[in-house]
Amino acid sequence: MSSSQEFFAAYDALLARWPTGTTEIDVPTPYGTTRVHAYGPAEATPILLLHGGGSTGAVWFANAPALGMHHRMLAVDILGDAGHSIPGRHSLRTTTDLMAWLDALLDGLTVSRAHLLGHSYGGWMALTYALHAAQRVDRLVLLDPTQCFTNFRPGFLLRSLPILLRPTQARARAYLDRETAGTDTDPGWKRLYALAVSGFANRKLVVGRRPDPTALSVPLLVLLAGRSDAHDAAKVAARARKAVPDARIEILAELTHFAMPTAVPVQTNRRITDFLAGNDEKQAALGAI
Repeated sequence: MSSSQEFFAAYDALLARWPTGTTEIDVPTPYGTTRVHAYGPAEATPILLLHGGGSTGAVWFANAPALGMHHRMLAVDILGDAGHSIPGRHSLRTTTDLMAWLDALLDGLTVSRAHLLGHSYGGWMALTYALHAAQRVDRLVLLDPTQCFTNFRPGFLLRSLPILLRPTQARARAYLDRETAGTDTDPGWKRLYALAVSGFANRKLVVGRRPDPTALSVPLLVLLAGRSDAHDAAKVAARARKAVPDARIEILAELTHFAMPTAVPVQTNRRITDFLAGNDEKQAALGAI
């Protein structure tokens, strides 16, 4: 079996764990065709989900049953990353391109307003888009977002270099095992990530400057991994609180950066669904900083 076949077999295995009724939508945009996994009532408020680098839209399988109960989940395979999205003639090169792609994607889905939920790189993208098009965003949820409130830890970048420069499946698995030690991170997702890193050497994500969250005008929930190696969770929380005083910010002490969103999904889903429902008092009671 080729590496590509292995990857898509692992991808399909995760997708098979989504609830019955999940459908696949291919949305044409000027930058290429975007694959979206859709689940939940068609008439409900949509949630656009943006995954971390290498995770694919299939990663939200553990969140779909809870989030899709009262919302329309729209989980994207980010263009330029591993997955079923197919780049077009116009490449995504700049943050402006990335925002135009998301505009076109929402237009193609006939979504005028949505909640945004992003993890890691997807969190940076979600925050950037909420600043770009606040009129299209109801509420914003960021799961251990990177490059939003602080920079990466230098040590994290150094440990990541080997799989960026010479990606192999074994190297990616060893990296993930170290970064998720002591958590119940899903092994099926870990396999998919390792195959994405090793089998899609031409993955190219748009990396832009850190956004200015002080200009954010939509309600914000930030869930941070207390054991994240990507950054110091306490420092991120303090910076986020200063930038967005009304935000709900929590540190999930047992989680690492790569453990999200597959580990402890019950607790994570409860916090997200309460926030999206506007239950701010209940959210605060769960331990907001």
